[in-house]
Amino acid sequence: MKSYIKKAAAVLAVAGIALSASACSNNSSNSTVASYKGGKISQQQYYDEMKKSQAGQQTLANMIINRTLEEQYGDKVSQKKVDKQYNNYKKQYGSQFSAVLQQNGMTTSSFKQNLKTNLLTEAALKDIKKISKSQEQKAWKTYQPKVTVQHILVAKKSTAQNIIKQLKDGKSFSSLAKKYSLDTATKNKAGKLPSFDSTDTTLDSSFKTAAFKLKTGEVTSTPVKSQSGYHVIKMIKHPAKGKFADHKKAIDNQIYASMAQDQSTMRDVISTVLKKANVSIKDNDLKNVLSQYISTSSSNK
Repeated sequence: MKSYIKKAAAVLAVAGIALSASACSNNSSNSTVASYKGGKISQQQYYDEMKKSQAGQQTLANMIINRTLEEQYGDKVSQKKVDKQYNNYKKQYGSQFSAVLQQNGMTTSSFKQNLKTNLLTEAALKDIKKISKSQEQKAWKTYQPKVTVQHILVAKKSTAQNIIKQLKDGKSFSSLAKKYSLDTATKNKAGKLPSFDSTDTTLDSSFKTAAFKLKTGEVTSTPVKSQSGYHVIKMIKHPAKGKFADHKKAIDNQIYASMAQDQSTMRDVISTVLKKANVSIKDNDLKNVLSQYISTSSSNK
């Protein structure tokens, strides 16, 4: 499976959004930021250097975007929602969670801020971009309802082929999963994975494609290769596709997830948010920090 924490660290990088920065100090611009033998660096000197740098300008853009998102969509993203997502990922990574956060340069606080920014941006996307019937019809053609499977993950193709042979000889999937599977989260659960449909983003596309071809009770006849290794998959439950109305919510979420990966769409969403906020940048040297989203004339009134 893919690490969502790494995705969250990007905070919808396609839109150029990053973590919100802390507010500037209210101290006098002559306050000392650092001193050394023979001199010092004042807050004003530090600010003057920072605003010349790309990193400093991006920090200001990030602060503006995050705060305007919060102002317009904060009522749609409760702390309860953020905590729920956070706890899901904490449970997923278990005892390794702290180490994974550290490897990605994040703390509990910054990761929660990432999750909140994602949720705010998602709320903005759904408010600003409406899904058409033609988009839904197109997505419906390839949509697969939730299926339930068992799988055995191994490192070598030959091992997977051997497992398939043993299954044909009557060995139980459960015993082989326990003996061979490298997926520690499922090997003692007969290899059973949580149900998933075609909108799932945690599984490799090759895994999903192979699984959706199976009927209930069938096992893959050849090993399925993914980024993790080789899989033997058994279909436990493959329901009929049913009616569109029964899956509309999942399909709409799939469409929005696709939109969120499109740079042009997300820039347009952020542009709309910023224009609604009527942003006015007072420092002439920073007047272009939002130019990738809105025109200079719009950001410097």
